[in-house]
Amino acid sequence: MATLGVNIDHVATVRQARRTVEPDPVWAAALAELGGADAITVHLREDRRHIQDRDLEVLRQTVQVKLNLECAISPAMIDIACRVKPCQVTLVPEKREEVTTEGGLDVVTHRDATAEAVRRLRAAGIAVSLFIDPCPKQIDTSVDLAAAAVELHTGCYANATNEGDRHDELVKLARAGAMARQAGLELNAGHGLTYRNVVPVARIEGMGELNIGHSIVARAVFVGLAQAVREMRALIS
Repeated sequence: MATLGVNIDHVATVRQARRTVEPDPVWAAALAELGGADAITVHLREDRRHIQDRDLEVLRQTVQVKLNLECAISPAMIDIACRVKPCQVTLVPEKREEVTTEGGLDVVTHRDATAEAVRRLRAAGIAVSLFIDPCPKQIDTSVDLAAAAVELHTGCYANATNEGDRHDELVKLARAGAMARQAGLELNAGHGLTYRNVVPVARIEGMGELNIGHSIVARAVFVGLAQAVREMRALIS
Protein backbone atom coordinates (compact mmCIF):
# COMPACT_ATOMS: atom_id res chain seq x y z
CA MET A 1 0.00 0.00 0.00
CA ALA A 2 1.34 3.42 -0.96
CA THR A 3 2.18 5.90 1.77
CA LEU A 4 1.78 9.66 1.71
CA GLY A 5 4.52 12.26 1.96
CA VAL A 6 3.03 15.73 2.31
CA ASN A 7 5.09 18.51 0.76
CA ILE A 8 4.53 21.73 2.72
CA ASP A 9 6.59 24.07 0.50
CA HIS A 10 3.57 26.07 -0.62
CA VAL A 11 2.62 26.96 2.92
CA ALA A 12 5.99 28.70 3.02
CA THR A 13 5.27 30.20 -0.42
CA VAL A 14 2.26 32.03 1.04
CA ARG A 15 4.36 33.26 3.95
CA GLN A 16 7.19 34.49 1.74
CA ALA A 17 4.74 36.41 -0.47
CA ARG A 18 4.52 38.91 2.39
CA ARG A 19 7.89 38.08 4.01
CA THR A 20 6.16 37.66 7.34
CA VAL A 21 5.95 34.87 9.92
CA GLU A 22 2.70 33.20 8.90
CA PRO A 23 1.55 30.72 7.87
CA ASP A 24 4.30 28.73 9.54
CA PRO A 25 5.26 25.49 7.72
CA VAL A 26 6.20 24.00 11.09
CA TRP A 27 2.56 24.26 12.17
CA ALA A 28 1.56 22.84 8.78
CA ALA A 29 3.74 19.80 9.36
CA ALA A 30 2.06 19.14 12.71
CA LEU A 31 -1.40 19.37 11.16
CA ALA A 32 -0.37 17.13 8.27
CA GLU A 33 0.80 14.51 10.77
CA LEU A 34 -2.54 14.75 12.58
CA GLY A 35 -4.23 14.13 9.22
CA GLY A 36 -2.25 10.93 8.71
CA ALA A 37 0.83 11.96 6.74
CA ASP A 38 3.47 9.25 6.69
CA ALA A 39 6.24 11.73 5.86
CA ILE A 40 6.83 15.46 5.62
CA THR A 41 8.68 16.70 2.54
CA VAL A 42 10.35 20.09 2.11
CA HIS A 43 12.50 21.45 -0.70
CA LEU A 44 15.20 23.82 0.49
CA ARG A 45 15.98 25.59 -2.74
CA GLU A 46 19.21 27.44 -3.37
CA ASP A 47 17.26 30.69 -3.90
CA ARG A 48 15.23 30.11 -0.68
CA ARG A 49 12.01 31.07 -2.45
CA HIS A 50 9.84 29.24 0.07
CA ILE A 51 11.35 26.96 2.74
CA GLN A 52 14.03 28.74 4.80
CA ASP A 53 16.97 27.32 6.75
CA ARG A 54 15.14 28.05 10.01
CA ASP A 55 12.19 25.96 8.85
CA LEU A 56 14.37 22.95 8.16
CA GLU A 57 16.15 23.23 11.49
CA VAL A 58 12.90 23.41 13.49
CA LEU A 59 11.20 20.69 11.45
CA ARG A 60 14.11 18.36 12.14
CA GLN A 61 13.44 18.82 15.85
CA THR A 62 9.64 18.57 15.72
CA VAL A 63 8.52 16.24 12.93
CA GLN A 64 7.62 12.83 14.35
CA VAL A 65 7.26 10.98 11.04
CA LYS A 66 9.90 10.69 8.31
CA LEU A 67 11.42 14.02 7.25
CA ASN A 68 12.33 14.01 3.57
CA LEU A 69 14.53 16.87 2.36
CA GLU A 70 14.59 17.65 -1.34
CA CYS A 71 17.69 19.51 -2.47
CA ALA A 72 20.05 20.11 -5.37
CA ILE A 73 23.31 18.21 -5.77
CA SER A 74 25.41 21.33 -5.14
CA PRO A 75 28.08 20.93 -2.43
CA ALA A 76 26.59 23.77 -0.37
CA MET A 77 23.20 22.05 -0.17
CA ILE A 78 24.79 18.70 0.63
CA ASP A 79 26.68 20.43 3.45
CA ILE A 80 23.36 21.53 4.96
CA ALA A 81 21.81 18.10 4.54
CA CYS A 82 24.74 16.36 6.21
CA ARG A 83 24.58 18.77 9.14
CA VAL A 84 20.79 18.63 9.68
CA LYS A 85 20.54 14.90 8.98
CA PRO A 86 16.94 14.41 7.82
CA CYS A 87 15.70 10.84 7.55
CA GLN A 88 15.98 10.96 3.77
CA VAL A 89 17.36 13.28 1.13
CA THR A 90 15.83 13.30 -2.34
CA LEU A 91 18.20 14.79 -4.89
CA VAL A 92 16.40 16.92 -7.46
CA PRO A 93 17.30 19.21 -10.37
CA GLU A 94 17.04 22.93 -9.86
CA LYS A 95 16.87 25.97 -12.15
CA ARG A 96 16.43 29.49 -10.83
CA GLU A 97 13.97 30.49 -13.59
CA GLU A 98 11.55 27.58 -13.16
CA VAL A 99 8.24 27.95 -11.34
CA THR A 100 8.49 24.40 -10.03
CA THR A 101 10.69 21.40 -10.78
CA GLU A 102 10.30 20.72 -14.49
CA GLY A 103 11.65 17.19 -14.78
CA GLY A 104 13.77 14.54 -13.20
CA LEU A 105 17.42 14.86 -12.26
CA ASP A 106 19.51 13.64 -15.20
CA VAL A 107 21.79 11.32 -13.26
CA VAL A 108 23.37 10.08 -16.50
CA THR A 109 24.61 13.52 -17.53
CA HIS A 110 25.40 14.60 -13.96
CA ARG A 111 26.73 11.25 -12.85
CA ASP A 112 29.94 12.44 -11.16
CA ALA A 113 28.31 15.24 -9.16
CA THR A 114 25.43 12.98 -8.17
CA ALA A 115 27.81 10.21 -7.15
CA GLU A 116 29.70 12.57 -4.85
CA ALA A 117 26.46 13.82 -3.30
CA VAL A 118 25.22 10.26 -2.73
CA ARG A 119 28.57 9.24 -1.24
CA ARG A 120 28.57 12.11 1.24
CA LEU A 121 24.97 11.60 2.27
CA ARG A 122 25.39 7.87 2.78
CA ALA A 123 28.51 8.49 4.85
CA ALA A 124 26.39 10.77 7.05
CA GLY A 125 23.88 7.94 7.56
CA ILE A 126 21.16 9.49 5.40
CA ALA A 127 19.01 7.44 3.02
CA VAL A 128 19.19 8.78 -0.53
CA SER A 129 16.43 8.90 -3.15
CA LEU A 130 16.91 10.20 -6.68
CA PHE A 131 14.09 12.11 -8.39
CA ILE A 132 14.30 10.85 -11.97
CA ASP A 133 12.27 10.52 -15.13
CA PRO A 134 10.81 7.02 -15.74
CA CYS A 135 13.61 6.06 -18.11
CA PRO A 136 15.66 2.81 -18.10
CA LYS A 137 19.02 4.62 -18.37
CA GLN A 138 18.16 6.80 -15.38
CA ILE A 139 17.17 3.76 -13.33
CA ASP A 140 20.29 1.80 -14.29
CA THR A 141 22.49 4.71 -13.29
CA SER A 142 20.59 5.15 -10.01
CA VAL A 143 21.43 1.53 -9.18
CA ASP A 144 25.09 2.10 -10.05
CA LEU A 145 25.15 5.17 -7.79
CA ALA A 146 23.95 3.06 -4.83
CA ALA A 147 20.80 5.07 -4.16
CA ALA A 148 18.32 3.49 -1.79
CA ALA A 149 15.28 4.68 -3.73
CA VAL A 150 14.06 6.47 -6.81
CA GLU A 151 11.15 8.87 -7.01
CA LEU A 152 9.64 8.73 -10.47
CA HIS A 153 8.69 12.10 -11.95
CA THR A 154 4.94 11.92 -12.67
CA GLY A 155 4.67 15.32 -14.36
CA CYS A 156 4.11 14.00 -17.89
CA TYR A 157 1.32 11.74 -16.62
CA ALA A 158 -0.25 14.57 -14.62
CA ASN A 159 -0.07 17.01 -17.53
CA ALA A 160 -1.50 14.65 -20.16
CA THR A 161 -4.58 16.22 -21.74
CA ASN A 162 -6.36 13.12 -23.04
CA GLU A 163 -6.98 9.56 -21.87
CA GLY A 164 -4.73 8.00 -24.49
CA ASP A 165 -1.69 10.03 -23.54
CA ARG A 166 -2.46 9.59 -19.84
CA HIS A 167 -2.61 5.82 -20.30
CA ASP A 168 0.69 5.78 -22.20
CA GLU A 169 2.41 7.78 -19.45
CA LEU A 170 0.97 5.49 -16.78
CA VAL A 171 2.36 2.47 -18.64
CA LYS A 172 5.80 4.14 -18.69
CA LEU A 173 5.60 4.70 -14.94
CA ALA A 174 4.53 1.13 -14.28
CA ARG A 175 7.33 -0.31 -16.43
CA ALA A 176 9.91 1.94 -14.82
CA GLY A 177 8.56 1.01 -11.41
CA ALA A 178 8.90 -2.70 -12.13
CA MET A 179 12.45 -2.17 -13.35
CA ALA A 180 13.37 -0.20 -10.23
CA ARG A 181 11.91 -2.79 -7.88
CA GLN A 182 13.62 -5.66 -9.69
CA ALA A 183 16.90 -3.79 -9.25
CA GLY A 184 16.31 -3.57 -5.51
CA LEU A 185 15.36 0.11 -5.34
CA GLU A 186 12.53 1.45 -3.23
CA LEU A 187 9.85 2.93 -5.48
CA ASN A 188 8.39 6.38 -4.87
CA ALA A 189 6.66 8.88 -7.15
CA GLY A 190 5.53 12.46 -7.28
CA HIS A 191 4.94 15.76 -9.09
CA GLY A 192 1.61 17.11 -10.26
CA LEU A 193 -0.44 14.44 -8.49
CA THR A 194 -3.93 15.53 -7.45
CA TYR A 195 -7.09 14.10 -5.93
CA ARG A 196 -8.32 13.41 -9.47
CA ASN A 197 -5.31 11.57 -10.89
CA VAL A 198 -3.51 9.94 -7.95
CA VAL A 199 -5.31 6.60 -7.70
CA PRO A 200 -3.84 4.91 -10.82
CA VAL A 201 -0.32 5.83 -9.69
CA ALA A 202 -0.99 4.59 -6.16
CA ARG A 203 -2.10 1.27 -7.66
CA ILE A 204 1.21 0.64 -9.46
CA GLU A 205 2.60 -2.58 -8.04
CA GLY A 206 5.17 -2.00 -5.33
CA MET A 207 4.52 1.73 -5.10
CA GLY A 208 5.91 3.15 -1.87
CA GLU A 209 5.73 6.83 -1.05
CA LEU A 210 3.77 9.39 -3.04
CA ASN A 211 4.95 12.95 -2.45
CA ILE A 212 2.15 15.47 -2.95
CA GLY A 213 2.14 19.15 -2.09
CA HIS A 214 0.34 21.74 -4.17
CA SER A 215 -2.94 19.89 -4.53
CA ILE A 216 -3.16 19.21 -0.79
CA VAL A 217 -2.31 22.78 0.18
CA ALA A 218 -4.83 24.09 -2.36
CA ARG A 219 -7.55 21.83 -0.92
CA ALA A 220 -6.57 22.90 2.59
CA VAL A 221 -7.57 26.50 1.82
CA PHE A 222 -11.19 25.28 1.82
CA VAL A 223 -11.29 22.34 4.24
CA GLY A 224 -8.23 22.74 6.48
CA LEU A 225 -4.91 20.95 6.17
CA ALA A 226 -5.58 17.96 8.40
CA GLN A 227 -8.80 17.20 6.50
CA ALA A 228 -7.12 17.68 3.13
CA VAL A 229 -4.44 15.18 4.14
CA ARG A 230 -7.07 12.71 5.40
CA GLU A 231 -8.88 12.86 2.05
CA MET A 232 -5.70 12.23 0.06
CA ARG A 233 -4.63 9.48 2.44
CA ALA A 234 -7.98 7.75 1.95
CA LEU A 235 -7.63 7.89 -1.83
CA ILE A 236 -4.18 6.33 -2.01
CA SER A 237 -4.90 3.62 0.54
